[in-house]
Amino acid sequence: MVRQPESPVKDKNYDLIHAVQMSLKHVWHMETYIADAEDRGDTELASWFRKMQDNNRKAAEQGKKMLIDRLQKENG
Repeated sequence: MVRQPESPVKDKNYDLIHAVQMSLKHVWHMETYIADAEDRGDTELASWFRKMQDNNRKAAEQGKKMLIDRLQKENG
C-alpha cells in the first residue's frame, strides 16, 4: 500500500472537513450509479446504492454538526 505524504495542514478540523466533503461527494456520485443501475433494470443494485447514499448523507450531516459545534466552541 502506498502511503500518501503527511498533510502540511495542521488544523485540527482539517480531517473533519475533508471527511464531510468526501461524504457529500459520494452522495453526489451515487446519483449517477443509481441512474445507471435503474437504466439496466437492476433494482437490487439501485437499492443498495440508495442505502449507501443515505449513509453518506447521514455521515455528512453528523460531520457538519460536529464542525459547527467545534467552531462555536473555538469562537465562543
